[in-house]
Amino acid sequence: MSDIKRTENNGSDRLLTPELLHDLRSPLNQILGYSEMLGEQAAEEGQTGYVPDLQKINKAGRQLLGILNNEAHSPSASVEAEVSTPVEPILDGSAKGLVLVVDDNKMNRDVLSRRLASQGYSVVMAENGIEALAKARAQSFDLVLLDIMMPEMDGFEALRQMKADSTLAHIPVVMISALDDLESIVRCIDLGAEDYLLKPFDPTLLKARVGASFERKRAHDREKELYTKLQASHLRLQELEQLRDDLTHMIIHDLRTPLASVISGMRTLEAMGGLDAGQQEIVEIATSGGDTLLGMINDLLDVEKIESGAMELDYALLDAATLMQSAVGQVSQLAEDSELKIVQELGENLPAFQGDEDKLKRVLVNLIGNAIKFTPSKGTVTTSIQLTDDRKSLRFSVCDTGQGIPQEAFGRIFEKFGQVDSHKNGHVAGTGLGLTFCKLATEAHGGQIGVESSPGSGSTFSFTIPVEESRSRGV
Repeated sequence: MSDIKRTENNGSDRLLTPELLHDLRSPLNQILGYSEMLGEQAAEEGQTGYVPDLQKINKAGRQLLGILNNEAHSPSASVEAEVSTPVEPILDGSAKGLVLVVDDNKMNRDVLSRRLASQGYSVVMAENGIEALAKARAQSFDLVLLDIMMPEMDGFEALRQMKADSTLAHIPVVMISALDDLESIVRCIDLGAEDYLLKPFDPTLLKARVGASFERKRAHDREKELYTKLQASHLRLQELEQLRDDLTHMIIHDLRTPLASVISGMRTLEAMGGLDAGQQEIVEIATSGGDTLLGMINDLLDVEKIESGAMELDYALLDAATLMQSAVGQVSQLAEDSELKIVQELGENLPAFQGDEDKLKRVLVNLIGNAIKFTPSKGTVTTSIQLTDDRKSLRFSVCDTGQGIPQEAFGRIFEKFGQVDSHKNGHVAGTGLGLTFCKLATEAHGGQIGVESSPGSGSTFSFTIPVEESRSRGV
């Protein structure tokens, strides 16, 4: 073996170089490849008389390969097992996929292409990296088998350019080479290669590696297809939602004018007098119901305006205590009718701040009104304003002694049309827009809203309004 591994040159030993090993393995690849395919063909066609000689040729080639690899025997499966199990042909004429085979040696390309074709793949060939890139950009491939040592552009550079191209990066690349040094393998993997095959090819290993690469490619294609369908469905859903919102906005906006006329007419009828007690009660019920419905319509329109960014806040310098007192005044009669007590707690040295008075007052009226609605008679509603611990925001709170809210409903109650079932306690649910308006109006001011509650222990709704924002506006 030492005579094969070394040659004498002026009395010194010279090991076989990687280049020489590459040159020796290339013809071996062809000998083994052709003998295997001829053996398979002979077995398929019943010409078994040729098989023993072809097996001897293949075995001798593998013994030589073993010597080159410094191994005691061939690393591959026995040729007898290989040629006695012919590849089943594709009966329906359909190809498993399209493979680009890149090798500067024509016979190597032919051996590999015929082997892949026998496994049911369609094959396109290229002589070097430049031609491979051109073909890959012109046609959609499922796999590239790329030789490393080629003229003009080697496999390393071709692989690098493929993985740098967004239109080609998804194609799996299996590197093929007669070089079995670890450095080349590591470099290929670092550049993005899917796998590495050593010449001469073991047919079983080639089939397994190619099949695995195709499976990963198909999984990628399925993922891409599903993502495309998901994007299309999402776009269609957005279009339908926009159509629904536009239609809803149009209908609700058109309802406001005739409803205002009804309310105005009822109030005019009431002012004219001459109604008996029963008639007066009916008019008051109708007017109250109309006012409630008009408030719902205004809430919905305002929510849609804030969501679309069409509503602008009218900032002004506000006093927190005055704002809270004004909101309490609007619902004080409702509290008296329910025999509830409203308690106000104010922190010391509360700073003035910038905000939209109308929007923030509506937020407080909504929160206090809800607290009154869900608090039993003789209960208490507590309003509070304090500076946060970092003194950067004002915290407005409304606390009740009502039935409380289960924790799993915390997120839902702030969503559009989100409600908590309260019919069992005798309360009538609203539209589910009041708290949505509170959330959007608070966030439009740069603040946050939240709730603390548990069933049977009442609820505390609170929101913050940044004082720092006010200072930046010149307060």
